[in-house]
Amino acid sequence: MPLTRRDFAKQSAYTSAGVALVGTVGVLATAPGAIAAEAADERGHRPPLGYGPLLPDPKGLLALPAGFTYRVITRSGETTLESGEPTPSNHDGTATFDGPRGTTLLVNNHELSGPRSKWPHPVPLVEGLVYDPAASGGCTIVEVSRHGDHVSEWVGIAGTATNCAGGRTPWGTWLTCEETEEKAGQNGMTKDHGYVFEVDPYDHPRGHHAGAAAESAAANRNPKPIKALGRYAHEAVVVDPRRGDLYLTEDADKPNGLFYRWVPPHGFHHGRNKLRRLADDAGVLQAPQCYDSGGRFVDDLSRARKVGTVYGVDWIDVPDRDAKDVPVRKQFKDGRVTRARKLEGMWWADGGAYIVASFARNESPVAHDGQVWFYNPRRRTLTLKVLLGVNQDPAKDGAFDGPDNITVSPYGGLIIAEDGDGIQHLFGATDKGETYPIARNELNAGTADKPSYSEFTGVVFSPDGDTLYANIQVPGIMLAITGPWRRQPHRPHQHDRG
Repeated sequence: MPLTRRDFAKQSAYTSAGVALVGTVGVLATAPGAIAAEAADERGHRPPLGYGPLLPDPKGLLALPAGFTYRVITRSGETTLESGEPTPSNHDGTATFDGPRGTTLLVNNHELSGPRSKWPHPVPLVEGLVYDPAASGGCTIVEVSRHGDHVSEWVGIAGTATNCAGGRTPWGTWLTCEETEEKAGQNGMTKDHGYVFEVDPYDHPRGHHAGAAAESAAANRNPKPIKALGRYAHEAVVVDPRRGDLYLTEDADKPNGLFYRWVPPHGFHHGRNKLRRLADDAGVLQAPQCYDSGGRFVDDLSRARKVGTVYGVDWIDVPDRDAKDVPVRKQFKDGRVTRARKLEGMWWADGGAYIVASFARNESPVAHDGQVWFYNPRRRTLTLKVLLGVNQDPAKDGAFDGPDNITVSPYGGLIIAEDGDGIQHLFGATDKGETYPIARNELNAGTADKPSYSEFTGVVFSPDGDTLYANIQVPGIMLAITGPWRRQPHRPHQHDRG
């Protein structure tokens, strides 16, 4: 049953004082001095926040706090796959899984667009794992030994396009998202693109890993798009483990993109390989219609100017999810759905979905340099948890802008990968709004006079919480960061409370 505007206005009047209890993250301060804003205890002592200043890397790759170290796991053009080809480039969304004999498995997207001739290191076309032989992107699967002294890598899927982010499923697979709307015949493609595909990390070319489900054997062969989830510029996806719904973001403009809900058909139960077996029109794909506590329609999420803003959400069915003639986001008239610029990473925690809007400029009603929203499916509300004002000097270290990939830390709060202007960081944020640096990209792809630093992507902890994995997208470097991790104030609950 939809949440009516009248019901939401009444609910807001009763619960506005308690909305901060939904989710875990408050306003994200941009100034380094904000770290000192942590409340003191009754003795006047301030609990430690973060890990201290970042120390320059003599190797010119990654600045970290004292006591932390990193290892290069894969590097495009230098490390090689088991089949002998070089590691593909442009690392993006990543997930971790428990592997056999204490290893960690990672599925790593490669955001490669257009024809294969465009890239020196596209994802190799492995027989049986190819969707479109003209496309450059895909996923590799990386296996890292317990102590990080041995790494293997192989192809999980090839012939997909612009694999940006995605999402880990509760049943232990990866959903990889194509951030494109290209059709067959465009840009050399031989098939339509803009879909989600499922990749099983336990499907190894020499046979599925010991201890993995039997369904993993040959699970990645003959890739099939999950057309029920729609065809558009997909960014990320999360699964509601209780209700079975999927939430997805779209990174697009002209007009701004949408985030979506897919409701499975009645009687459907999730599991390995089940999404790819669905009919193309299975379930219902929907877009949000948001309204404020006064019942007024909200056309764009950038209009929220204050952390703690709460919007009610109704869901509107998508007319043509495969976008045969008109892109999905253009199928709605003005005043029908709520949009946002640069909808990016997602993470499921606290019984709901954290959703990133990376920035907004002239194409949006209000400019900002980043938002993180929390969608509560039980209350059907969106709450603004993080708001970054426009960074006036992105070349100066200390301020953060352009949040992208995101994860919930086992040590409390969020870890955010920066894809902004100027200097690029991994940084943490607590539920109180304090921020702290974790890493800085020092690989200058420009010149001394005009430095250029690639974005961070694929931030995710190992299953045991000891290692933080992250990528420098260009040229494509996967890094494993270890050190004296400690719990930050007010740890989010990672189990489902919805």
